[in-house]
Amino acid sequence: MKSKFITAFGWYGAIALLSAYGMIVFGSITTNNIWYHVLNLSGALGITVVSFYKRAYPPAVLNLVYTLVALIAILSFL
Repeated sequence: MKSKFITAFGWYGAIALLSAYGMIVFGSITTNNIWYHVLNLSGALGITVVSFYKRAYPPAVLNLVYTLVALIAILSFL
């Protein structure tokens, strides 16, 4: 059950990151919108978790940094 949850979280992460990118490209959201950063944070966190779980360290570290950058962006809104 744990494995299925982690895999689902990873898929959510991929969808969230691609959605955030797509919305920027097509102009339906701007980087000044907190939801853009929330999608990036939660998406990168999903990829981080599944990557560490599968011991794929390069994408895990990359997305961990991505998560931290998104967290800093969100905190700047508060």
